[in-house]
Amino acid sequence: MKMAKLHSWNVTPKQAIAIQHKLRDKIKTFDDFDSIKTVGGVDVGFIKEKNLSCAALVIFSYPDMRIIDVINSSEPISFPYIPTFLAFREVPVVLSCFEKLENPPDILILDGQGYAHPRRMGLACHVGVLLDIPTIGCAKSRLVGEFNMPDEKKGSYSYLYDKGEIIGAVLRTRDNISPVFVSIGHRVSLNTAIELILDMSITRIPEPTKIADSEVKKYANKIRESKLEQESFFKNYGI
Repeated sequence: MKMAKLHSWNVTPKQAIAIQHKLRDKIKTFDDFDSIKTVGGVDVGFIKEKNLSCAALVIFSYPDMRIIDVINSSEPISFPYIPTFLAFREVPVVLSCFEKLENPPDILILDGQGYAHPRRMGLACHVGVLLDIPTIGCAKSRLVGEFNMPDEKKGSYSYLYDKGEIIGAVLRTRDNISPVFVSIGHRVSLNTAIELILDMSITRIPEPTKIADSEVKKYANKIRESKLEQESFFKNYGI
């Protein structure tokens, strides 16, 4: 599938901040999609001893959540681990997965932040804007913001605030378990994001990213046990 080449990945943290501010203006915070027939979940892992990032993109039919396809990819790590800049470390390998797709899923769920980011440009926003597809961020922990803990019952939620702005929701996906942190990525409203995450959660973590997490671990183990060749994604993106 085609994707926008809006910036280089070979950047400094200062340049990365400028890119985040520029891309933030492109985020659509409202529902901008038709019916949902397919859902994607993506997760990224790292193999430090090989200096590789790897990703699994799992495509499901919706609403029955049957797995249609699993796509894996690996890329050299090109950006250091710096909080609030994880997109520059993870997005290249995610895009590498999408290069292997003909048609993107109708909705993509990412294991990370979206709008709930100090500069309102987390992983889910970054991927959504570059691919121009509807995305949702569902993280296991808070990055920024304050909230009141929601009730213990499944479906309860409270808003996550930062500087007086609602940046996400703290959602209880199961009774009496720790909540998840939901925020929009692109072309999805927060209310719709909450509804979809709740609908796709059998356990605490929504199925798309839960299965993607399992698949990326399998893929990483295969790489560790073999000599899979690295892919040449970077040459197409100015690195």
